[in-house]
Amino acid sequence: MENLEKLQVHVMIYGRVQGVSFRWHAQREAQAQDLTGWVRNLSNGQVEAIFEGDSQAIHKMVAWCYMGPTSARVDNVEVNYHAPTNEFTGFKITW
Repeated sequence: MENLEKLQVHVMIYGRVQGVSFRWHAQREAQAQDLTGWVRNLSNGQVEAIFEGDSQAIHKMVAWCYMGPTSARVDNVEVNYHAPTNEFTGFKITW
């Protein structure tokens, strides 16, 4: 039986994660996992994202964040789980 529990996760991704299409790849992966939320670059060189959806898909997305696209070098990922807010209607790249 499929796990239908919903979660929200807030991630901060450190390393060489800007200028390597990280946000575009994250958006594509999130949409493939049917997740909602957003991803953005921060002025300090990090990438920040919120993903919301099925808990199994959330865990797959978090695992992806530790690797990122092949052009990235992920040094660390901070992960904080929360209850879903259901405030997102899709997944977008924001600034």
